[in-house]
Amino acid sequence: MSDGPQVSKEEQNWAMYCHLAALAGFVVPLGNVLGPLIVWLIKKDTMPLVDQHGKEALNFQITVLIAFIISALLTLVLIGFLLLFVVGIGALVLTIMAAVKVSNGQLDYKYPFALRLIK
Repeated sequence: MSDGPQVSKEEQNWAMYCHLAALAGFVVPLGNVLGPLIVWLIKKDTMPLVDQHGKEALNFQITVLIAFIISALLTLVLIGFLLLFVVGIGALVLTIMAAVKVSNGQLDYKYPFALRLIK
Protein backbone atom coordinates (compact mmCIF):
# COMPACT_ATOMS: atom_id res chain seq x y z
CA MET A 1 0.00 0.00 0.00
CA SER A 2 1.26 3.47 -0.83
CA ASP A 3 1.93 5.97 1.96
CA GLY A 4 0.91 8.86 -0.30
CA PRO A 5 -2.28 10.88 -0.07
CA GLN A 6 -5.60 9.06 -0.05
CA VAL A 7 -7.40 8.94 -3.39
CA SER A 8 -10.98 8.09 -4.22
CA LYS A 9 -11.88 4.65 -5.51
CA GLU A 10 -13.03 6.34 -8.72
CA GLU A 11 -9.58 7.88 -9.27
CA GLN A 12 -7.93 4.56 -8.46
CA ASN A 13 -10.20 2.83 -11.00
CA TRP A 14 -9.34 5.37 -13.70
CA ALA A 15 -5.64 4.82 -12.98
CA MET A 16 -6.25 1.09 -13.45
CA TYR A 17 -8.07 1.80 -16.74
CA CYS A 18 -4.94 3.57 -18.01
CA HIS A 19 -3.14 0.23 -17.86
CA LEU A 20 -6.04 -1.94 -19.06
CA ALA A 21 -6.73 0.34 -22.04
CA ALA A 22 -3.51 -1.03 -23.56
CA LEU A 23 -5.32 -4.32 -24.17
CA ALA A 24 -7.05 -2.51 -27.05
CA GLY A 25 -3.86 -3.31 -28.95
CA PHE A 26 -5.10 -6.87 -29.36
CA VAL A 27 -8.08 -5.53 -31.35
CA VAL A 28 -6.96 -2.24 -32.92
CA PRO A 29 -3.58 -1.52 -34.52
CA LEU A 30 -1.60 0.77 -32.17
CA GLY A 31 -4.43 0.41 -29.65
CA ASN A 32 -1.86 -0.44 -26.99
CA VAL A 33 -0.64 3.16 -27.18
CA LEU A 34 -3.90 4.88 -28.18
CA GLY A 35 -5.97 3.33 -25.37
CA PRO A 36 -3.83 4.64 -22.48
CA LEU A 37 -3.32 7.93 -24.33
CA ILE A 38 -7.07 8.55 -24.59
CA VAL A 39 -7.74 7.70 -20.92
CA TRP A 40 -4.80 9.85 -19.82
CA LEU A 41 -5.85 12.85 -21.94
CA ILE A 42 -9.44 12.69 -20.65
CA LYS A 43 -8.62 12.53 -16.92
CA LYS A 44 -5.07 13.83 -16.39
CA ASP A 45 -6.10 17.38 -15.49
CA THR A 46 -8.68 16.39 -12.88
CA MET A 47 -7.06 13.30 -11.34
CA PRO A 48 -3.35 13.43 -10.39
CA LEU A 49 -3.13 9.64 -9.97
CA VAL A 50 -4.41 9.17 -13.52
CA ASP A 51 -1.80 11.65 -14.73
CA GLN A 52 0.92 9.58 -13.03
CA HIS A 53 -0.32 6.17 -14.23
CA GLY A 54 -1.24 7.43 -17.68
CA LYS A 55 2.36 8.51 -18.24
CA GLU A 56 3.62 5.21 -16.83
CA ALA A 57 1.31 3.15 -19.07
CA LEU A 58 2.18 5.24 -22.13
CA ASN A 59 5.91 4.94 -21.52
CA PHE A 60 5.62 1.18 -21.16
CA GLN A 61 3.44 0.78 -24.25
CA ILE A 62 5.78 2.95 -26.34
CA THR A 63 8.62 0.70 -25.16
CA VAL A 64 6.57 -2.35 -26.19
CA LEU A 65 5.88 -0.79 -29.60
CA ILE A 66 9.60 -0.20 -30.15
CA ALA A 67 10.33 -3.81 -29.11
CA PHE A 68 7.66 -5.07 -31.54
CA ILE A 69 9.15 -3.05 -34.41
CA ILE A 70 12.65 -4.37 -33.70
CA SER A 71 11.29 -7.92 -33.41
CA ALA A 72 9.40 -7.56 -36.68
CA LEU A 73 12.59 -6.45 -38.41
CA LEU A 74 14.42 -9.42 -36.92
CA THR A 75 11.94 -11.84 -38.47
CA LEU A 76 14.16 -11.53 -41.53
CA VAL A 77 16.74 -13.58 -39.61
CA LEU A 78 14.05 -15.76 -37.96
CA ILE A 79 14.83 -14.89 -34.31
CA GLY A 80 12.20 -12.15 -34.57
CA PHE A 81 9.37 -14.68 -34.57
CA LEU A 82 10.37 -15.86 -31.11
CA LEU A 83 10.92 -12.28 -29.95
CA LEU A 84 7.45 -11.22 -31.16
CA PHE A 85 5.94 -13.97 -29.04
CA VAL A 86 8.05 -13.12 -25.97
CA VAL A 87 7.36 -9.39 -26.23
CA GLY A 88 3.62 -10.01 -26.67
CA ILE A 89 3.33 -12.35 -23.69
CA GLY A 90 5.54 -10.11 -21.55
CA ALA A 91 3.50 -7.02 -22.41
CA LEU A 92 0.24 -8.82 -21.62
CA VAL A 93 1.47 -10.17 -18.28
CA LEU A 94 3.06 -6.89 -17.15
CA THR A 95 0.01 -4.85 -18.20
CA ILE A 96 -2.34 -7.09 -16.22
CA MET A 97 0.04 -7.07 -13.24
CA ALA A 98 0.08 -3.25 -13.28
CA ALA A 99 -3.71 -3.05 -13.37
CA VAL A 100 -4.07 -5.53 -10.51
CA LYS A 101 -1.46 -3.78 -8.37
CA VAL A 102 -3.12 -0.38 -8.84
CA SER A 103 -6.53 -1.93 -8.17
CA ASN A 104 -5.18 -3.42 -4.93
CA GLY A 105 -3.87 -0.07 -3.74
CA GLN A 106 -0.21 -0.07 -4.82
CA LEU A 107 -0.53 3.45 -6.19
CA ASP A 108 3.17 4.01 -6.82
CA TYR A 109 3.58 1.02 -9.20
CA LYS A 110 6.17 1.33 -11.97
CA TYR A 111 6.82 -1.13 -14.80
CA PRO A 112 10.17 -2.91 -14.46
CA PHE A 113 11.10 -2.25 -18.11
CA ALA A 114 10.10 1.07 -19.68
CA LEU A 115 11.75 3.97 -21.40
CA ARG A 116 10.67 7.06 -19.47
CA LEU A 117 9.99 9.28 -22.49
CA ILE A 118 6.95 11.12 -21.14
CA LYS A 119 7.79 12.88 -17.90
